[in-house]
Amino acid sequence: MKNVQISQELFIKLIQFHLLDIYDSGNEIKKGLEEKIDMMARHEAYTKSKTALSEAEREKARTEYLDMVGMHPDFRW
Repeated sequence: MKNVQISQELFIKLIQFHLLDIYDSGNEIKKGLEEKIDMMARHEAYTKSKTALSEAEREKARTEYLDMVGMHPDFRW
């Protein structure tokens, strides 16, 4: 299983939420974790676009990655 790094700020908010029962940061925690999941998905798509075995798989992953980052189709090569 891989390790995932989060910011110290998010980590402290998670500790406060779960261990100290301070629920003020619930929305910020949710937003921070969603952003992290999005970054992980983009990283996975980028890695796949560089390491896939076939050219078709690499192109599919490249297109998926460019869609994720919001690059307009006219600016793609």
